[in-house]
Amino acid sequence: MQDQILTDDWSGENDVVNYPQEIETVISSLAKDQKAMVGHSDDAYAWKFQYGSVDVFVQLTGETEEDMFTVWSPVLKLPAKDEPSLMRYLLQMNWGSTFESRFAIVEDQVVVLSSRTVADLNPGEISRSITVVATIADDNDEDLQEKYGAS
Repeated sequence: MQDQILTDDWSGENDVVNYPQEIETVISSLAKDQKAMVGHSDDAYAWKFQYGSVDVFVQLTGETEEDMFTVWSPVLKLPAKDEPSLMRYLLQMNWGSTFESRFAIVEDQVVVLSSRTVADLNPGEISRSITVVATIADDNDEDLQEKYGAS
């Protein structure tokens, strides 16, 4: 019995992560001018901040294992020039250049997106998801707008 208690304590299973606090810590380290907008209702949270030339959105639908942690950043409005070429380019980027994020289309916008359930979400994953989405969006938005943006 004593071994089980020590194992549980050592494994970190009893650690409780304050998801909103972890998200705000990451955002404060990335946000331009240390500014972020925050919305909260019941157990759901939403943040918006600027990183370089892009807006980054973070949403936490709650803190149960089934709830979702989502980060996204719009990089190009649709319709675009040469959409077949754009789609091919984005799919190729999804394969080798987006790490745990991906390009997607949401409400007539190309976005960089990362989404997962809250189950087993740890502070390192929160930081990495927000940082990866913000960086990939900022690194690609101007190039995508120049090549494919509507005239």
